[in-house]
Amino acid sequence: MKLGMLTACLPGWSLDRIAAFAQQQGYERLEVGVWPGTGGRDFEAAHLPVATFTDDDAQATRELLDRTGLEISAFAYYENNLHQDLDRRAEVKEHLFHAIDAAQVLGVPYVGTFIGRDNSKSVRENMRLGDQVLPELVDHAGERGVRLIIENCVMEGWHPDGYPGNLAYSPELWDWVTGLGFGLNWDPSHLTWIGIDPLETILPFAEHIVHAQAKDVELFPRKRDEYGFFGKVDKGDDPWDMGWWRFRVPGRGIVDWPHVVDRLYEAGFDGTLSVEHEDPLWGGTDEKVLEGLRIAHRTLRPLIAVE
Repeated sequence: MKLGMLTACLPGWSLDRIAAFAQQQGYERLEVGVWPGTGGRDFEAAHLPVATFTDDDAQATRELLDRTGLEISAFAYYENNLHQDLDRRAEVKEHLFHAIDAAQVLGVPYVGTFIGRDNSKSVRENMRLGDQVLPELVDHAGERGVRLIIENCVMEGWHPDGYPGNLAYSPELWDWVTGLGFGLNWDPSHLTWIGIDPLETILPFAEHIVHAQAKDVELFPRKRDEYGFFGKVDKGDDPWDMGWWRFRVPGRGIVDWPHVVDRLYEAGFDGTLSVEHEDPLWGGTDEKVLEGLRIAHRTLRPLIAVE
Protein backbone atom coordinates (compact mmCIF):
# COMPACT_ATOMS: atom_id res chain seq x y z
CA MET A 1 0.00 0.00 0.00
CA LYS A 2 1.23 3.50 -0.87
CA LEU A 3 0.11 6.85 0.53
CA GLY A 4 -0.98 9.42 -2.03
CA MET A 5 -2.95 12.63 -2.33
CA LEU A 6 -5.54 13.98 -4.74
CA THR A 7 -4.34 17.23 -6.30
CA ALA A 8 -7.84 18.76 -6.58
CA CYS A 9 -7.58 20.59 -3.25
CA LEU A 10 -4.99 22.94 -4.80
CA PRO A 11 -6.63 23.89 -8.11
CA GLY A 12 -4.58 27.07 -8.51
CA TRP A 13 -1.22 25.34 -8.15
CA SER A 14 0.82 23.81 -10.94
CA LEU A 15 1.49 20.09 -10.86
CA ASP A 16 5.20 20.86 -10.40
CA ARG A 17 4.48 22.88 -7.26
CA ILE A 18 2.15 20.24 -5.84
CA ALA A 19 4.70 17.51 -6.54
CA ALA A 20 7.40 19.44 -4.71
CA PHE A 21 5.16 19.75 -1.64
CA ALA A 22 4.10 16.09 -1.81
CA GLN A 23 7.71 14.92 -2.03
CA GLN A 24 8.77 17.13 0.88
CA GLN A 25 5.84 15.97 3.01
CA GLY A 26 6.45 12.30 2.34
CA TYR A 27 3.58 11.39 0.03
CA GLU A 28 4.45 8.71 -2.50
CA ARG A 29 1.82 9.08 -5.22
CA LEU A 30 -0.41 11.70 -6.81
CA GLU A 31 -4.01 11.24 -7.92
CA VAL A 32 -4.02 13.99 -10.54
CA GLY A 33 -7.06 16.13 -11.28
CA VAL A 34 -7.59 16.42 -15.04
CA TRP A 35 -10.80 18.41 -15.36
CA PRO A 36 -10.85 20.72 -18.41
CA GLY A 37 -10.36 23.83 -16.26
CA THR A 38 -13.46 25.65 -17.43
CA GLY A 39 -14.05 27.46 -14.14
CA GLY A 40 -16.65 25.13 -12.66
CA ARG A 41 -16.63 23.78 -9.11
CA ASP A 42 -13.63 24.65 -6.97
CA PHE A 43 -12.30 21.11 -7.04
CA GLU A 44 -12.25 20.90 -10.84
CA ALA A 45 -8.47 21.03 -11.00
CA ALA A 46 -6.80 20.98 -14.41
CA HIS A 47 -3.33 19.76 -13.49
CA LEU A 48 -2.58 18.11 -16.82
CA PRO A 49 -3.95 19.29 -20.20
CA VAL A 50 -5.28 15.91 -21.27
CA ALA A 51 -7.52 17.34 -24.02
CA THR A 52 -4.46 18.67 -25.87
CA PHE A 53 -1.83 16.29 -24.51
CA THR A 54 1.36 16.41 -26.55
CA ASP A 55 4.62 14.50 -26.60
CA ASP A 56 6.21 17.50 -24.88
CA ASP A 57 3.59 17.35 -22.11
CA ALA A 58 4.25 13.66 -21.64
CA GLN A 59 8.01 14.16 -21.51
CA ALA A 60 7.72 17.02 -19.02
CA THR A 61 5.47 14.90 -16.80
CA ARG A 62 7.86 11.95 -16.89
CA GLU A 63 10.76 14.23 -15.98
CA LEU A 64 8.78 15.65 -13.06
CA LEU A 65 8.04 12.17 -11.73
CA ASP A 66 11.67 11.08 -12.16
CA ARG A 67 12.88 14.21 -10.38
CA THR A 68 10.56 13.83 -7.39
CA GLY A 69 10.38 10.05 -7.17
CA LEU A 70 6.57 10.24 -7.22
CA GLU A 71 4.15 8.09 -9.20
CA ILE A 72 0.71 8.92 -10.60
CA SER A 73 -1.78 6.50 -9.11
CA ALA A 74 -4.76 7.66 -11.18
CA PHE A 75 -6.29 10.53 -13.10
CA ALA A 76 -9.35 12.15 -11.54
CA TYR A 77 -12.24 13.35 -13.70
CA TYR A 78 -15.35 12.95 -11.61
CA GLU A 79 -18.33 13.94 -13.73
CA ASN A 80 -21.85 12.79 -14.60
CA ASN A 81 -21.70 10.14 -17.31
CA LEU A 82 -25.50 9.77 -17.34
CA HIS A 83 -26.34 13.46 -17.48
CA GLN A 84 -29.91 14.13 -18.62
CA ASP A 85 -28.66 16.89 -20.98
CA LEU A 86 -27.39 14.86 -23.92
CA ASP A 87 -25.02 17.61 -25.08
CA ARG A 88 -23.45 17.76 -21.62
CA ARG A 89 -23.24 13.97 -21.49
CA ALA A 90 -21.38 14.02 -24.81
CA GLU A 91 -18.95 16.65 -23.49
CA VAL A 92 -18.22 14.53 -20.43
CA LYS A 93 -17.60 11.45 -22.56
CA GLU A 94 -15.27 13.33 -24.89
CA HIS A 95 -13.13 14.64 -22.04
CA LEU A 96 -13.15 11.27 -20.29
CA PHE A 97 -11.78 9.72 -23.49
CA HIS A 98 -9.05 12.39 -23.55
CA ALA A 99 -8.15 11.47 -19.97
CA ILE A 100 -8.01 7.77 -20.85
CA ASP A 101 -5.84 8.41 -23.88
CA ALA A 102 -3.38 10.54 -21.87
CA ALA A 103 -3.30 7.87 -19.16
CA GLN A 104 -2.29 5.32 -21.79
CA VAL A 105 0.59 7.54 -22.92
CA LEU A 106 1.92 7.92 -19.37
CA GLY A 107 1.21 4.39 -18.23
CA VAL A 108 -1.28 5.57 -15.59
CA PRO A 109 -3.35 2.51 -14.66
CA TYR A 110 -6.63 4.14 -13.60
CA VAL A 111 -8.95 7.00 -14.50
CA GLY A 112 -11.51 7.86 -11.86
CA THR A 113 -15.01 9.11 -12.66
CA PHE A 114 -18.64 8.84 -11.52
CA ILE A 115 -21.54 6.83 -12.86
CA GLY A 116 -23.72 9.90 -12.36
CA ARG A 117 -27.47 10.01 -12.82
CA ASP A 118 -30.23 11.28 -15.06
CA ASN A 119 -32.30 13.13 -12.45
CA SER A 120 -35.45 12.74 -14.50
CA LYS A 121 -35.34 8.95 -14.06
CA SER A 122 -35.58 6.50 -11.17
CA VAL A 123 -32.61 4.47 -9.99
CA ARG A 124 -33.85 1.39 -11.85
CA GLU A 125 -34.37 3.41 -15.03
CA ASN A 126 -30.86 4.82 -14.68
CA MET A 127 -29.44 1.34 -14.34
CA ARG A 128 -31.08 0.36 -17.62
CA LEU A 129 -29.72 3.56 -19.19
CA GLY A 130 -26.27 2.75 -17.80
CA ASP A 131 -26.39 -0.72 -19.34
CA GLN A 132 -26.68 1.02 -22.71
CA VAL A 133 -24.28 3.95 -22.22
CA LEU A 134 -21.48 2.83 -19.94
CA PRO A 135 -19.95 -0.25 -21.66
CA GLU A 136 -18.54 1.99 -24.40
CA LEU A 137 -16.56 3.90 -21.75
CA VAL A 138 -15.22 0.73 -20.15
CA ASP A 139 -14.27 -0.68 -23.54
CA HIS A 140 -12.46 2.50 -24.63
CA ALA A 141 -10.34 2.31 -21.48
CA GLY A 142 -9.73 -1.42 -21.63
CA GLU A 143 -8.54 -1.28 -25.22
CA ARG A 144 -5.84 1.16 -24.04
CA GLY A 145 -4.72 -0.79 -21.00
CA VAL A 146 -6.50 1.59 -18.60
CA ARG A 147 -9.23 0.78 -16.10
CA LEU A 148 -12.04 3.11 -15.17
CA ILE A 149 -12.70 3.35 -11.43
CA ILE A 150 -15.81 4.72 -9.72
CA GLU A 151 -15.82 6.56 -6.42
CA ASN A 152 -18.78 5.76 -4.16
CA CYS A 153 -19.51 9.45 -3.57
CA VAL A 154 -23.23 10.13 -3.13
CA MET A 155 -23.06 13.45 -5.06
CA GLU A 156 -26.19 14.64 -3.30
CA GLY A 157 -25.60 18.18 -4.55
CA TRP A 158 -26.34 17.04 -8.09
CA HIS A 159 -29.94 16.20 -7.16
CA PRO A 160 -32.35 19.09 -6.45
CA ASP A 161 -33.59 17.41 -3.26
CA GLY A 162 -30.33 15.98 -1.96
CA TYR A 163 -30.94 12.42 -3.17
CA PRO A 164 -28.04 10.39 -4.58
CA GLY A 165 -26.73 11.88 -7.81
CA ASN A 166 -24.11 9.18 -8.43
CA LEU A 167 -25.43 5.64 -8.63
CA ALA A 168 -22.53 3.95 -6.89
CA TYR A 169 -23.33 5.01 -3.36
CA SER A 170 -24.08 1.60 -1.82
CA PRO A 171 -22.79 -1.98 -2.01
CA GLU A 172 -26.16 -2.99 -3.46
CA LEU A 173 -25.21 -0.94 -6.54
CA TRP A 174 -21.55 -1.97 -6.57
CA ASP A 175 -22.50 -5.41 -7.87
CA TRP A 176 -24.01 -3.68 -10.91
CA VAL A 177 -21.11 -1.23 -11.27
CA THR A 178 -18.40 -3.87 -11.10
CA GLY A 179 -20.43 -6.16 -13.34
CA LEU A 180 -20.06 -3.51 -16.06
CA GLY A 181 -16.27 -3.72 -15.68
CA PHE A 182 -15.54 -0.73 -13.46
CA GLY A 183 -13.20 -0.92 -10.49
CA LEU A 184 -13.90 0.84 -7.21
CA ASN A 185 -12.17 3.90 -5.82
CA TRP A 186 -13.40 3.15 -2.30
CA ASP A 187 -14.04 6.06 0.12
CA PRO A 188 -15.26 5.40 3.69
CA SER A 189 -16.51 8.94 4.40
CA HIS A 190 -19.54 8.68 2.10
CA LEU A 191 -20.51 5.29 3.47
CA THR A 192 -20.34 6.60 7.02
CA TRP A 193 -22.80 9.45 6.66
CA ILE A 194 -25.38 7.35 4.82
CA GLY A 195 -25.33 4.80 7.65
CA ILE A 196 -23.15 2.03 6.18
CA ASP A 197 -20.24 0.62 8.20
CA PRO A 198 -17.28 1.03 5.81
CA LEU A 199 -15.37 -1.84 7.43
CA GLU A 200 -18.13 -4.28 6.44
CA THR A 201 -17.82 -3.36 2.74
CA ILE A 202 -14.13 -4.11 2.23
CA LEU A 203 -13.80 -7.90 2.23
CA PRO A 204 -16.89 -8.59 0.09
CA PHE A 205 -15.52 -6.29 -2.63
CA ALA A 206 -11.80 -6.92 -2.11
CA GLU A 207 -11.16 -7.93 -5.71
CA HIS A 208 -12.79 -4.73 -7.02
CA ILE A 209 -11.24 -2.15 -4.64
CA VAL A 210 -8.17 -1.19 -6.67
CA HIS A 211 -7.76 2.38 -5.38
CA ALA A 212 -8.96 4.05 -2.18
CA GLN A 213 -9.52 7.60 -1.04
CA ALA A 214 -8.83 8.79 2.49
CA LYS A 215 -11.45 11.28 3.57
CA ASP A 216 -13.07 11.61 6.98
CA VAL A 217 -16.48 12.88 8.08
CA GLU A 218 -17.98 14.56 11.14
CA LEU A 219 -21.65 14.04 12.02
CA PHE A 220 -24.00 16.29 13.99
CA PRO A 221 -26.94 14.04 15.05
CA ARG A 222 -28.86 16.84 16.76
CA LYS A 223 -28.87 18.78 13.49
CA ARG A 224 -30.03 15.64 11.68
CA ASP A 225 -32.96 15.52 14.09
CA GLU A 226 -33.86 19.00 12.81
CA TYR A 227 -33.27 18.63 9.06
CA GLY A 228 -33.70 14.93 8.43
CA PHE A 229 -31.42 12.62 6.53
CA PHE A 230 -31.67 14.53 3.23
CA GLY A 231 -30.52 17.75 4.83
CA LYS A 232 -31.75 21.29 4.67
CA VAL A 233 -34.57 22.23 2.33
CA ASP A 234 -33.11 25.70 1.88
CA LYS A 235 -29.42 25.23 1.06
CA GLY A 236 -29.02 28.77 -0.21
CA ASP A 237 -26.30 29.04 -2.83
CA ASP A 238 -24.59 25.83 -1.69
CA PRO A 239 -26.33 22.64 -2.86
CA TRP A 240 -23.78 20.62 -0.84
CA ASP A 241 -24.76 22.15 2.53
CA MET A 242 -26.70 19.30 4.13
CA GLY A 243 -26.51 20.97 7.53
CA TRP A 244 -25.85 17.89 9.67
CA TRP A 245 -22.45 16.59 8.57
CA ARG A 246 -19.23 17.82 6.98
CA PHE A 247 -16.11 16.28 5.50
CA ARG A 248 -12.90 16.28 7.52
CA VAL A 249 -9.28 15.33 6.87
CA PRO A 250 -8.29 11.90 8.23
CA GLY A 251 -7.84 12.10 11.97
CA ARG A 252 -10.39 14.86 12.53
CA GLY A 253 -13.59 12.86 11.99
CA ILE A 254 -15.10 9.56 13.10
CA VAL A 255 -13.66 7.10 10.55
CA ASP A 256 -11.67 4.39 12.35
CA TRP A 257 -8.49 4.64 10.28
CA PRO A 258 -6.40 1.99 12.10
CA HIS A 259 -9.08 -0.60 11.50
CA VAL A 260 -9.81 0.62 7.95
CA VAL A 261 -6.16 0.29 6.92
CA ASP A 262 -5.87 -3.04 8.73
CA ARG A 263 -8.95 -4.38 6.93
CA LEU A 264 -7.57 -3.19 3.58
CA TYR A 265 -4.41 -5.15 4.31
CA GLU A 266 -6.53 -8.18 5.24
CA ALA A 267 -8.26 -7.83 1.87
CA GLY A 268 -4.91 -7.92 0.08
CA PHE A 269 -5.12 -4.29 -1.02
CA ASP A 270 -1.77 -3.16 -2.40
CA GLY A 271 -2.87 -0.01 -4.22
CA THR A 272 -2.93 3.66 -3.27
CA LEU A 273 -4.65 5.24 -0.29
CA SER A 274 -5.12 8.76 -1.62
CA VAL A 275 -5.95 11.69 0.68
CA GLU A 276 -8.93 13.64 -0.66
CA HIS A 277 -8.96 16.95 1.20
CA GLU A 278 -12.41 18.62 1.32
CA ASP A 279 -12.30 19.72 4.97
CA PRO A 280 -13.83 23.22 5.33
CA LEU A 281 -11.97 23.85 8.59
CA TRP A 282 -8.67 23.32 6.80
CA GLY A 283 -9.65 25.15 3.64
CA GLY A 284 -10.03 28.64 2.31
CA THR A 285 -6.34 29.47 2.07
CA ASP A 286 -3.41 27.59 0.60
CA GLU A 287 -1.66 27.38 3.97
CA LYS A 288 -4.74 25.87 5.65
CA VAL A 289 -5.06 23.32 2.85
CA LEU A 290 -1.39 22.38 3.22
CA GLU A 291 -1.80 21.98 6.97
CA GLY A 292 -4.80 19.74 6.34
CA LEU A 293 -2.63 17.58 4.10
CA ARG A 294 0.04 17.49 6.82
CA ILE A 295 -2.55 16.39 9.40
CA ALA A 296 -3.74 13.63 7.07
CA HIS A 297 -0.16 12.48 6.49
CA ARG A 298 0.59 12.38 10.22
CA THR A 299 -2.58 10.34 10.78
CA LEU A 300 -2.09 7.77 8.04
CA ARG A 301 1.65 7.37 7.57
CA PRO A 302 2.17 5.37 10.81
CA LEU A 303 -0.54 2.92 9.75
CA ILE A 304 1.05 1.93 6.43
CA ALA A 305 3.81 -0.65 6.43
CA VAL A 306 7.19 0.50 5.15
CA GLU A 307 8.41 -1.77 2.37
